[in-house]
Amino acid sequence: MNKVDLHTHTTASDGMFPPAMNVKLAKEAGLSGLAITDHDTVAGVPEALLAGAELGIAVVPGVEISTSEQGKDIHILGYGISIDDPELLLRLQALRNTRNRRNEEILTKLAELDMRVTLEELESAAGKSSKKEGSIGRPHIARALMDKGYVTDIREAFDRYLGEGMPAYANLARIAPVEAIRWIHDAGGIAIIAHPGLYDMDELVLTLLDTGEADGLEAFHSNHDREMEQRYAKWAAGRGKMATGGSDFHGIKDGVSFHGALGSRWTDADIVNRLIMTK
Repeated sequence: MNKVDLHTHTTASDGMFPPAMNVKLAKEAGLSGLAITDHDTVAGVPEALLAGAELGIAVVPGVEISTSEQGKDIHILGYGISIDDPELLLRLQALRNTRNRRNEEILTKLAELDMRVTLEELESAAGKSSKKEGSIGRPHIARALMDKGYVTDIREAFDRYLGEGMPAYANLARIAPVEAIRWIHDAGGIAIIAHPGLYDMDELVLTLLDTGEADGLEAFHSNHDREMEQRYAKWAAGRGKMATGGSDFHGIKDGVSFHGALGSRWTDADIVNRLIMTK
């Protein structure tokens, strides 16, 4: 009970389970805590905090902010943020507006491929209304494509249509990683570079650590191999920065977890106090 999973998603963004279920799964996995890190929203955090108090599981308020650099999607994790900070909420809303415009562009490209998905069908796949504070993204579009029989699973949707460089991929202009780091610090949080092994941009990662004011990086992740984890942990330690870990759990379908099972990647629970302290 000395492990925490610092990267999980819920139905507030593109996860499959409500926040309280993630907390329940954390307890079943023998964890002492977890972070809720939905994309560009903190809407799932209050429910998770209540469930954590009931089940004796520490919940770290978090967010995963979408940014771009050199045409590449870069994600920055924020921990210990004030989820009621009005400036942060306005900034996240602006990011969700950008995400919604990107979704519309993707749907247009899919229609040109004779694969028509309406906004109503997308919201149904997401299990939420666009009027709520949830964040709808590409995994929801992939589920809508599955529901309509265009693809057999989410992986096929990304590999053939929605992934970077594929026919229906769209990437609107986003804020830079350094700006997301500043937003997180402004909201009293700790800024961590998410899953650096997915970018193939180690020079950028080092720049963000050395001059971009990032507080650390996510060394341990479901898509990192052992060599990556050791390298990133060494980079963080050598700079006096944090090395965090999380599964990037999005849910379970047909017995398979995406990206990884909750608790499959973790950080020592001692880090929680550092993450929830205001800067």
